[in-house]
Amino acid sequence: MNIRSIFNQLSPHACLLCGAAALLRPLCPGCLNDLPWHTQPHCPQCATPTPAGQVCGACLKRPPSFDRTVAALAYTFPLDRLIPRLKYHGRLPIAPALGECLAQAAEPHSQPDRLIAMPLHPTRIRDRGFNHATEIARAVSKRRGITLDTTSCQRIRDTPPQMGLKHDARRRNVRGAFTCSGKIEGQHIALVDDVMTTGTSLDELAATLKRAGAREVTCWVVARTLPPGDISGAR
Repeated sequence: MNIRSIFNQLSPHACLLCGAAALLRPLCPGCLNDLPWHTQPHCPQCATPTPAGQVCGACLKRPPSFDRTVAALAYTFPLDRLIPRLKYHGRLPIAPALGECLAQAAEPHSQPDRLIAMPLHPTRIRDRGFNHATEIARAVSKRRGITLDTTSCQRIRDTPPQMGLKHDARRRNVRGAFTCSGKIEGQHIALVDDVMTTGTSLDELAATLKRAGAREVTCWVVARTLPPGDISGAR
C-alpha cells in the first residue's frame, strides 16, 4: 500500500448532501439521520403505508409473488433528486450511499441466501454504462456479507420505461421480461432495486424466480413511493 492510498483512507470524505466531513462514509451523521426513513406502519408485503401495519387491500386482492418488502426510505426529497442523478446522470458515488441506507434498514430482517439486482436489458446497459441497481446492491453485499448474484437473472425484453404507465399497463409491459438460468431451488432471494412504485417489475421478477424454484423472495428497495398527499412516511 503506497502513501497516497493510506492518506486517502485516513482523510475525511465529503458528505454527498451537505459537503461536510463524513469520515469514511458517503453521508455525514446529520444528513443520514435527517433522511426520510420509512418508519411508519406499512403493509409487510409491499411496504405501502397502512394503519397498524396491516396487509393492504391491493395485496389482499391480488397477492404479489414476492413475500415481503423492506423499504429503507420514502421517495421524497432528497431521494427524488439523488436517485435520478444516479440513474440518468451517472453520479456513481451516490450508489454506495443508497446501498448503506438499504443495508441498515435490512439489518433486523432475516439474511437471504443471495442478492439479485433488478436486471437491465443489455441495450440499456450499453446506453447507460452501468446498472444502478447492481451498484446499489454491491454496497449492500459488502456491508451484509451476502453474495451478489449478477448472472442468474436476465432481462430478455427491452421494455419501455414504466414511468407514466398505469398499473395494468405496467403489468403488461413487463410480462415475460425476465428469465432465470441459475440454480436457486429452495433459496431465499432478496431482490435489490432503487424505487418501488406499483411493484409490478419486482412482482414479475419474483414470479420468474418462484417458477425457477426459489423458496422465498423478498424485495429490498432503497425508497418507496407514498400515496398522493401522504408525507407521513418521512420523518
